[in-house]
Amino acid sequence: MRRFRNLLLLILIALTTDTSACSIVYFIDSKTGKIYFVNNEDYWYDVKPYIQIIPGLKGELGRIWYGWNNFGQGGVNEKGLVIDGATTPQQNVPAGYSAIKGNMTDYILAKCSTVDEALHYLEDKRIALKNAHIILGDQKGKAVIVEWVDEVKHIIPIQNNRLAATNFNISDNTGAKTCWRYPIIEKVLDELDARNAKDTITIKDVGNVIGKTVQPPQKDSYGRLGGTIYSTFIDLTDMKFILVYKFDNSKMQRIDIVKELHTGTSRKIKLE
Repeated sequence: MRRFRNLLLLILIALTTDTSACSIVYFIDSKTGKIYFVNNEDYWYDVKPYIQIIPGLKGELGRIWYGWNNFGQGGVNEKGLVIDGATTPQQNVPAGYSAIKGNMTDYILAKCSTVDEALHYLEDKRIALKNAHIILGDQKGKAVIVEWVDEVKHIIPIQNNRLAATNFNISDNTGAKTCWRYPIIEKVLDELDARNAKDTITIKDVGNVIGKTVQPPQKDSYGRLGGTIYSTFIDLTDMKFILVYKFDNSKMQRIDIVKELHTGTSRKIKLE
């Protein structure tokens, strides 16, 4: 785990701050087949985020999710299913569909082992989001973005070996890809793919893809401070989880996912 110590040292600080923005990447190393899932959570600094660890019992899968106010912004379960989301422009959702009440992330991670099962869950519960899309990935190499545009559900599958989500609807053909993060992510992923086959790609390398899209803390016109609250790094092949809180490596959380969930103990890790 020593190689994670300076995980964020290569961050390229952004010039602007958008506290509702997020950068999410599911990446398969085309040379080794290893799968990584990384994310920047950008929001206001006055929330109290934490990591929630819930072992599996009574027909539910063990899972780890991270967020605040009893809602998982993203997470992973013992079967290697990952989920996260990012805000998007407001849309009308299909008739008869709506956002689920409660902790959707926890529900999906507790009940679903694969992307296909999660997609079935979303449809069975008739879930749709007006101002966000969801990225789902699993340990088998399947990943999708689910979004709702003009009252239609769209499923965008992984292409080649990567899938990225930021803050625009990919299936919305009326607008350009205006999020500055997206082309940066694509460019750096291309550079990873172009590496010599002898050069090992690590979770640090994939983490530095989103390191280039972090939001440094900045106050808005009302004095409210916002930016990247935390960055998460999941090695889905080896089932390792890392979270860096507010760019502070001294507050880094490292979790062996399988070992932690097999302890049988539920616990909350407060990040403040």
